[in-house]
Amino acid sequence: MNSDDSTAYAQHPPPLPKPRPRLLLVDDQHINIQELYEIFRQEHEVYIATSGMQALELCLSNPPDLILLDIIMPGMNGLEVCRRLKSEKRTQDIPIIFVTAQDNPEDETRGLDAGAVDFISKPFNHAVVRARIQTHLTLKAQSDLLRSMAFIDGLTGVANRRHFNECLDTEWRHCRRLKIPLALFLIDIDHFKKYNDNYGHQDGDACLREVASILKEQLRRPHDLAARYGGEEFACLLPGIVGEGALHKAQTMLQAIRDRHIPHASSETAPFVTISLGMAVIIPGPDQQPDQLVALADARLYQAKQQGRDRVCGDGTPG
Repeated sequence: MNSDDSTAYAQHPPPLPKPRPRLLLVDDQHINIQELYEIFRQEHEVYIATSGMQALELCLSNPPDLILLDIIMPGMNGLEVCRRLKSEKRTQDIPIIFVTAQDNPEDETRGLDAGAVDFISKPFNHAVVRARIQTHLTLKAQSDLLRSMAFIDGLTGVANRRHFNECLDTEWRHCRRLKIPLALFLIDIDHFKKYNDNYGHQDGDACLREVASILKEQLRRPHDLAARYGGEEFACLLPGIVGEGALHKAQTMLQAIRDRHIPHASSETAPFVTISLGMAVIIPGPDQQPDQLVALADARLYQAKQQGRDRVCGDGTPG
């Protein structure tokens, strides 16, 4: 590569490769799995499960884009796997295609009633299988795009309050089932009304976008969520994080906002933008509700403001 090429590369780097769709193959017969694997391995990330229970565990830990599911399996059959996936918020939108050696209209009816989108018959016609998979992946991508647009805050680009509420309910039930902690940060930009009064609402909007971007940068795990909670308030949801990890993450967010040094001449706390953060961690119990987590984080946010702002209140100990 010559110097001109290097300059052009630096100014116009090649686009990042598009992630390959993730397919989950579920079948207790290895010969069927091997055939499907050979069809899709070149263009897809292919995961394999040989039982219904293994398929459920994989879907909850790393949801695929599409599932090819055998109907007849020992233990938990494909119909039951499908019903369970469709009853779980995290997995209900994953398209499921049943793979069957039987040509029985009653089976198709039961499969569609359970939530499947299509059927593929054995033995496989490779061209037909590829075409059907591509069709359903395209439909899912379009649905995901429309869904994400409904869940994004138009000003800041992070999740909106509606999406936060849905995720809180989903993660609460998930953490309760696994008996793991769920952390919530409620975050307020200190003296934001004075910021708007001093710099104007356009700069105020730019400040909100900047803070939202910084908070989102700190959340790197797939199920962590940053959302605009309302006005100048944000919420971050972190499932499965241990107490010390939650406290460290909260302090990292606080420092990241400080380090950006967004000017705030009218602040009574610092000459730049700061945040107050209330943190709560709960291992959800059978008699508890998500509102208790929100109320605890909100009380600690109030405490942070009362103690002088620009600080974290809450020690990360599960309540």
